[in-house]
Amino acid sequence: NFGVFGTKIGFPLINQPQVAILGIGALEKRAVVVNDAIAIRPMMDISLTFDHRLIDGAMGARFLQRLKENMESYNPEMNL
Repeated sequence: NFGVFGTKIGFPLINQPQVAILGIGALEKRAVVVNDAIAIRPMMDISLTFDHRLIDGAMGARFLQRLKENMESYNPEMNL
């Protein structure tokens, strides 16, 4: 979690016996398009480093896609 230091993006390195590691950048307000309008939203960059001998690139991409979907639909009002 290099974001705690204000770093926007980084590329973590895996060490054996790790198979993958997730890097999370700083949360910051950015201008984005929402329903064809410009809006200010909290955004962050996320990177995933993984061992291709064990995890296929498509599987890693699906993981990041699902993580993005879960984070975008997060509702703090819901009971976990």
